[in-house]
Amino acid sequence: MIRAEGLRKTFEARGGTIEAVRNVNLDVATGELVALLGPNGAGKSTTLRMLTTLLPPTAGSVHIAGHDVVREPGRAREAIGYVGQKNASGVSHRIRDELVTQGRCYGLTSGDARRRADEVLEVLGLGDLAARTPDTLSGGQRRRVDIALGLIHKPKVLFLDEPSTGLDPQSRAGLWDQIQLLRRQHGITVLLTTHYLDEADRTADRIVIVDRGEVIANGTADALKADLAGDWIHITTTDAERAAPSLRQIPGVSVATQEGNRLSVRVADAEASMPVVLRCLHNDAITVSRASLQRPSLDEVFLNLTGRRLDDSGGATQTAVEPNAAIHA
Repeated sequence: MIRAEGLRKTFEARGGTIEAVRNVNLDVATGELVALLGPNGAGKSTTLRMLTTLLPPTAGSVHIAGHDVVREPGRAREAIGYVGQKNASGVSHRIRDELVTQGRCYGLTSGDARRRADEVLEVLGLGDLAARTPDTLSGGQRRRVDIALGLIHKPKVLFLDEPSTGLDPQSRAGLWDQIQLLRRQHGITVLLTTHYLDEADRTADRIVIVDRGEVIANGTADALKADLAGDWIHITTTDAERAAPSLRQIPGVSVATQEGNRLSVRVADAEASMPVVLRCLHNDAITVSRASLQRPSLDEVFLNLTGRRLDDSGGATQTAVEPNAAIHA
């Protein structure tokens, strides 16, 4: 449904040429939800704008539903619904009227535009708000109006650029429920950009991590996390100093570190290894007050790949960790 090959975008600046996107290859299947994940300035939005015909690529090709976005931009746009970072709706017009106007812009007849507006309002849970103006809505409601505007012409592909930025956690959760409902009921293909790691982990079928204009990882969340060294088991005990050497002797334990009363043990599978670890401590007469397991997270994946942590504002903080080579890219 979405295919990009060798996609590049450069901009001329006073200091020389800036390469915002470097040789991006992307393939999204029909009905798939793929998240482009990366910090601010990574090239996510620039990539999305090229995929949606809003920005011509410097090099490479893009096909949406089989249509080349450069040679057949009109046909490609018919298949595209795009929701940018800023609110697309106006302020003073009623929501239903805005949707009807949008439908007319896509060539729908007046009657078809009205019927389609009512359908989209119902699907997105906005039916009771149809007569209100966007300036009277909450952030989450207004974002759903933006998505409704992108869906009015029944696109095959929905592009969402940072759809939940600025929303409170409850509004974010509600928005994702609506997006997943759209996929289940209508089989729509979704490509979104986000810097929220938890969102990408929960909602995406596949994650493409972008950094400095390049794809550095591409795979399911589970596959990307599986490439890390394993799980952690965290133990709290008053006898941590005596326990650490014993834990290091357990087969399958790759790391056992101590910090105060806390022990952290790295293993391939924490769920399988937890009984072995606890039995070892019990045999050594070491009392455990707390035990927990920790699976690898997307935050660790990003840190492992780039040497930086990604925060909820979209910024990336440098750490002392050396980045590893790209995986699954």
